[in-house]
Amino acid sequence: MGQRRRGREYALQLLFQMDLSGGSPEDLFPDFWEGLEVPRSVREFAEKLVSGTRDESDRLDEEIGRAAENWRLDRMATVDRNVLRMAAWEMIFDRETPPAVIIDEAIEIARKFGSEDSGAFINGILDSIKNRMLRGSA
Repeated sequence: MGQRRRGREYALQLLFQMDLSGGSPEDLFPDFWEGLEVPRSVREFAEKLVSGTRDESDRLDEEIGRAAENWRLDRMATVDRNVLRMAAWEMIFDRETPPAVIIDEAIEIARKFGSEDSGAFINGILDSIKNRMLRGSA
């Protein structure tokens, strides 16, 4: 598994904890990393994803809501919702990685941590966001 995939998986775990506990990244980071031997680059990437996703949560939820026809965010599975937020942040704000790679990574992570339908669900919504970005309306 690549370093960035590991970072995304750790970020998802942190976002999941934040979603359920309401805690801030600053509160969760120290306890989360304690006892884990994680390369600095993986940890920094995970924290960047988490902080960025948290900081832009309103915009991300708006983008996801537009792309997820007939699905409210609060009705989505917690894993799916957080994979979507994290991948959407990376596509819209980070832009270091090509959208197709971000989508593929999100699908794989959703398959690993979500339900059997998570991959297809994530793919459809992120593809819609990507297409809207290409048209310049995201």
